[in-house]
Amino acid sequence: MNDQSHLLLRAIKGPVIMITIGVLFAADRFTDYHFYQTWPILLIVIGVLQFVAGRGRRADYYPPPGAPYQQMHPTYQPPRPASPPPPPPPSDAAGPNGQESRS
Repeated sequence: MNDQSHLLLRAIKGPVIMITIGVLFAADRFTDYHFYQTWPILLIVIGVLQFVAGRGRRADYYPPPGAPYQQMHPTYQPPRPASPPPPPPPSDAAGPNGQESRS
């Protein structure tokens, strides 16, 4: 949406809401529909105007500064492989009591 369309929608928002209120009060006066039954139409009209206008940014809007990319998203480091288990102690011919086994 260009700037002219955005300005046009901002300019007609007030008159459209006033016309809607006038139509709802006229319906209250001249039909069987009362204002307490038709006031949600006013919310619908306001919502449609907001939707059509979009979320345009103001000219004086400056977004807050962000953190540097590297601080926000550190590089992925894969886990290091586990170290191999220590080797078993050397076995000698001596038994648990220091004596040679007789087989």
